Amino acid sequence: MEFKEQIKQLGEKVIKLKDQIKTEEATKSAFIMPFIQILGYDLFNPIEVVPEFITDYGAKNIEKVDYAIFKDAQPIIIIECKHHVETLEKHYTQTHKYFHLTKSRFAILTNGIQYNFYTDLDLANKMDEKPFLSFDITNIKEQQFKELAKFHKSGFDLNSILTTASELKYSNAIRSVLNLELSNPTHEFVKYFVSRVYEGKATEKIMLQFTDLVKRTIENTFNDIVSDRLMNAINQTKLVTVENQSETQIQVDNNEENKIITTEEELNGFYIIKSILRTKISSERIVYRDTISYFGILLDDNNRKPLCRLWLNSQTKKYIGLFDKDKKETKYEINSLDDIYNYSEQLLQIPDFYEGTK
Repeated sequence: MEFKEQIKQLGEKVIKLKDQIKTEEATKSAFIMPFIQILGYDLFNPIEVVPEFITDYGAKNIEKVDYAIFKDAQPIIIIECKHHVETLEKHYTQTHKYFHLTKSRFAILTNGIQYNFYTDLDLANKMDEKPFLSFDITNIKEQQFKELAKFHKSGFDLNSILTTASELKYSNAIRSVLNLELSNPTHEFVKYFVSRVYEGKATEKIMLQFTDLVKRTIENTFNDIVSDRLMNAINQTKLVTVENQSETQIQVDNNEENKIITTEEELNGFYIIKSILRTKISSERIVYRDTISYFGILLDDNNRKPLCRLWLNSQTKKYIGLFDKDKKETKYEINSLDDIYNYSEQLLQIPDFYEGTK
């Protein structure tokens, strides 16, 4: 079974059993020990995984961390475990102390559901205040799978992970700043827009007016930009494509056409994909065609140039379908439309398959 599927299965197990897990030890046995095994480490090999690892042999009060994973006789990861009902933030100080008392470059603080990965990017042998990787195993994102896989025993590379950790640290920080600015714009953020669009003096009254205006405008940007075009597109004849080995295209009859309902969720997904791709190709070249089965997005309104598909009509799972150079579609499960941004890099590569766009 692939690594990704193993993690998903563990997440499903956590959802089913968490209400029955009443102690920290039970959390370790049911949730955290299987996680360590999925990473490829042998729990029954004391040279590889050491439970109750003593962090400071010279201290009067012996400090023990729940697990230490070893490589070449040196600890590479320490894991501090808590009961699944515990919040992790209040245990940061304890984990920070353990990290300082070992030679490990990585620390994991977990309650079996939430996993926080730390290292020492800011100051050597001093654990950073914020994790460079944090995820909920019951709702792990595609990009997080990729980062977690780097900790698997088979591919563990210290330097590679540290490089990624540095990038993730600042990427997460930028995301947090953007989220805060979009939900509650700061004075500096609003002032930037005022300076670009308002010719008068930025008085306190003007700043207050623009604060609400900036927030509302950002929330409605996609709708504002394409509203007229979408209203026309919704009323146009929709085509459904039946693709076989010869890529035959037919037009559905009126009865089938009437069954096609373009939902607001599909349109919002289209806006997101359009905003990603417009950094590389003209937005006018990005066109959608809705079908009964899926919501297709094409380059130049050409069925032979599919950019992606959104499969959002299922009651259980939703997917984004991405194409390779042979026009083979691969579906990726998404939990929300925001997950589309995780595939920005792959989306931006697809136009290259049709015209070698640089």
